[in-house]
Amino acid sequence: MAIYVVRHGETRLNAARVFQRPETPLSERGRQQAQRLADRLAALGVSGIVSSDLARAVETAAAIGTATGAPLLLEPLLRERDFGDIRGAPYDSIGGDPFAADYAPPNGETWTVFYARVAAAWSRVAALAAATGGHLAVVTHGLVCRALVERHVALVPGSSAPVLWGNTALTEIEPTPPWTVRLLACTAHLDDDGMPSATGAV
Repeated sequence: MAIYVVRHGETRLNAARVFQRPETPLSERGRQQAQRLADRLAALGVSGIVSSDLARAVETAAAIGTATGAPLLLEPLLRERDFGDIRGAPYDSIGGDPFAADYAPPNGETWTVFYARVAAAWSRVAALAAATGGHLAVVTHGLVCRALVERHVALVPGSSAPVLWGNTALTEIEPTPPWTVRLLACTAHLDDDGMPSATGAV
């Protein structure tokens, strides 16, 4: 058994480095990426899927569901960090580092609030993994992937969490404590046909 944590496929806005709105769909490239990820997970044998309820994650999860036949559950705790009023704005238009530890987006989540939500999301994922009876796929977002790996699982000594996560990057985690990472942010399913993954945060 394993927990497979994946980032959603590419969208037009994340490729352009724009803070995304909840309704942002996958781009055509993102849909191709999601299909390749889905084929990879189908070969591994996924029994359940839990996903952020934001459109780009749902579309990615739906591709996995079609390929695997696994049931899909939507979980708002797995949403990307809420950037509030700057959603829709390019990263470089903010006038500072919007990912800095002391940056609080207007009407959005502080890092403290975001990390608390990710902790609750991981508790939910762990409970679902225990109840699934097979491999569980978790479809979420770049900052959530990074927070999970940095704060809630055990990395192989000498490794560290990537700062940026490729679209449809796959991380395999043991389903019981100490939640050891077996595979970290892998995008090999995109490499065999000239489709490298764009890295990003949200």
